[in-house]
Amino acid sequence: QVQLVESGGGLTQAGGSLRLSCAASKSIFSFNAMGWYRQAPGKQRNLVAQITSTGSTRYADSVKGRFAISRDSAKDAVFLQMDSLRPEDTAVYYCNALWNFVDYWGQGTQVTVSS
Repeated sequence: QVQLVESGGGLTQAGGSLRLSCAASKSIFSFNAMGWYRQAPGKQRNLVAQITSTGSTRYADSVKGRFAISRDSAKDAVFLQMDSLRPEDTAVYYCNALWNFVDYWGQGTQVTVSS
């Protein structure tokens, strides 16, 4: 089984920064990919950023240039650095891991950006 534990969400003003962390119960290199998704009230869950086992990254167009995904194999953790935050970034952010092509999810962490 895979367990993912997120931390780092919170409240900030527009233009501010937050850093999300996701600690995994397995070596992050055992995953096909890891990433961050977000879900705003009444909307579907969408990909924000992803990093594959080879280190390739991809981002949603809306966060390119503002968000950066990274990983630390020593901590078995993935991070999302979020800069220049906007009110429309407000959502619950979920850590995702793809392991043996099965999706696993964290419990989610709330990010709220005030205008």
